[in-house]
Amino acid sequence: MDLDAIRKERKKWLKWKNIAPIQEALRALKECKCSYELGETIRIESDLDDELIEQTAKMMLPWRKGPFQINSVLIDSEWQSNMKYKLIEPHFDAKDKIVGDIGCNNGYYMFRMLSQKPKKVVGFDPSALNLSQFQFINHFIQSDIEFELLGVEHLPFYEHKFDLLFCLGVLYHRSDPIATLKALKQGLNKGGELLLDTLMIDGEDEVALCPKDRYSRMRNVYFIPTPITLKNWCYRAGFKEVEVLHMVVTTEKEQRKTQWIEGGSLEFFLDPNNKRKTVEGYPAPKRIYIKAYI
Repeated sequence: MDLDAIRKERKKWLKWKNIAPIQEALRALKECKCSYELGETIRIESDLDDELIEQTAKMMLPWRKGPFQINSVLIDSEWQSNMKYKLIEPHFDAKDKIVGDIGCNNGYYMFRMLSQKPKKVVGFDPSALNLSQFQFINHFIQSDIEFELLGVEHLPFYEHKFDLLFCLGVLYHRSDPIATLKALKQGLNKGGELLLDTLMIDGEDEVALCPKDRYSRMRNVYFIPTPITLKNWCYRAGFKEVEVLHMVVTTEKEQRKTQWIEGGSLEFFLDPNNKRKTVEGYPAPKRIYIKAYI
């Protein structure tokens, strides 16, 4: 697979009519004096004008991951990603490691990881909007994080392998979960670790829910496994050990509608008469967090 050819082709995405004005606005941002804190809210202090900051950020709606605060401008993202990071942070050590974040969105988790002093961080996400949001935040932080407009399917062909991979909220969007897990395994160095979360259903049977059309109003949800099924998928993909870290029901505290997104959020996706069900009648979103070793 010729990754350079793919990169060249995908770079054209930045010229799409909905992305080109954002890229122009980013190029117009002046260099600035900045300081930042990589806490639950990533806080940035800059000498840029607040009105310009807010205007530029709002060109990039929707903001799914965060929160970020730049001067007085709070980018109150749909997901309170600090809650997920707080869950997973005790379970990894990124110091001096080559780290990859598959499906990195705008880079919130990667920015948070910088406090652990990794050797290198690379994000993979085939979204020109997510890249633009990352570029906007990184204009202030000026990190060495690399952002690739690539997906999990490109990992086996990437120029180097990783000591630690994150794959958060991606697996249920893939029509072949075992092939996805195999690609993740192929992207790891010997002794490498995968930290993954995905939707799950309760039960002890070796089964998975396969929604007919939509799940929680999402079209691109294919398989939602029980915990034992997810572990079996990992073993089939070649992982030697799988550790279940957490199983957590998604709440409206973690995912909710704000002025920084368009359309509905979790409340809109659940049965108004029974919050334990989606609007389609399936079990409401619950996530399982695992760590897999090779």
